[in-house]
Amino acid sequence: MEASTEPQLLKRIASLVAENKELKEKCKTFADSNARLAEDLESAKHHSPEQAKDLNHVRFDMATLLYAEIKGLSDIVQSSTDVMTYMDRMDQYFIRFNEILKKYKLVKIQSIGDNFICAGGIPDKNVTNPVTVTLAALEMLHVIESDTQSAWGVHIGIHTGSVTTFIEGKEQNVYRIKGDTVNVVSRMASIGQRNTITISATTYELVKELFECKYICTIPVKYQDKLELYTAIGIHQEYASGEKQRFPNENFRTKFMLYQFGDLQEHILDMLENRLPEHLFYHNVKHTVDVVTESELIGWAEGLNDHSLLLLKTAALFHDTGHTISYADHEDRSTEIARECLPDYGYSAGEIDEICRIIMATKLPPKPADLLESIICDCDLDYLGRADFVPVSNTLYEELKAMNKMSSLNDWNKLQLKFISSHQYFTETGRNLREVKKQEQIERIKQLIE
Repeated sequence: MEASTEPQLLKRIASLVAENKELKEKCKTFADSNARLAEDLESAKHHSPEQAKDLNHVRFDMATLLYAEIKGLSDIVQSSTDVMTYMDRMDQYFIRFNEILKKYKLVKIQSIGDNFICAGGIPDKNVTNPVTVTLAALEMLHVIESDTQSAWGVHIGIHTGSVTTFIEGKEQNVYRIKGDTVNVVSRMASIGQRNTITISATTYELVKELFECKYICTIPVKYQDKLELYTAIGIHQEYASGEKQRFPNENFRTKFMLYQFGDLQEHILDMLENRLPEHLFYHNVKHTVDVVTESELIGWAEGLNDHSLLLLKTAALFHDTGHTISYADHEDRSTEIARECLPDYGYSAGEIDEICRIIMATKLPPKPADLLESIICDCDLDYLGRADFVPVSNTLYEELKAMNKMSSLNDWNKLQLKFISSHQYFTETGRNLREVKKQEQIERIKQLIE
């Protein structure tokens, strides 16, 4: 190393160490900041919408924070080792960490000295953030462990809880976070062992089905009860690929997407709530929820595997979204919406084709070609054999009357009798659940016809 560059490098290291110390001191004072934040939030209740918007803070009830401490910087400062090599390596680590954040759609909060902080579940709320953050942590640990020529190590703390975010910067894409979750995760990182991932009991409960974890200890937490800590060792073997169970396989992907379905469902139901015409008394949000719920019930009863169940439930969720565009040929419009939306949720082109095929099977008259199509057809007309047939069929009558497609109740009963008499449930489960009640409805309608 040239003598002229060494002072500059030492100055850079000293600056990083100082920044790191400052960050840790700030973490210790977050409790006081939270008290002031509570006062700000209470004050914000009395502001106008425009004034409240200027405060640029948003509360998230479920976010997952990752706090990583790179170990080894202090040793390098005190040694005469090739400092530039080590510092360049740490820069490379952070570059890789940022790539991992992008992969899992996480947000970088802060990176000062040898600390790296990021979050899942902000700014877009989701239920999968404990899983994606844990996956990111395993990849970060893999980056460190794979560098066999380095003395660096890392300890990662992960905690799930509520946070309040403050957006800073001219482009409003720089985040500060406050809340007890920050205090807890920073302490977890500070007490952990080298090259380990410590997760809180809250996070553990949300990820234990996918990740192999081991109980460590219980620690006292200020203003809270004691907190149980676990080590995330790796992905459960049945869901893992590669050495040390660091990376997910296809089984993991399917399981994850079933978790993610909750976010997708919330998005689609919100869309239906806001965009469906008011006169659709039958083809509304309730009907979609009924079909999704029934598809899971019949799907499990018919022995579907997780992947087939995912495709079926997704088709059920989208099957009537086309009503937001047009009543006629709404099935085709539903497939268009599915093709536009589903890539954002990680569905492959082949999976989307399958989902669209299942959606089109709901077009009347039903002619299912396989088990998945048979199930969705039974789910779509499940009400024909349910105890609530009368109130549900009345909503369909009101819907058709509002569109001038039905003139009288007597005509409606005649149409119902013709339709139900020719209808059949295609799955064994559907027949066992609904056929008897459906026959009772047929006899009831016959008595109503003039």
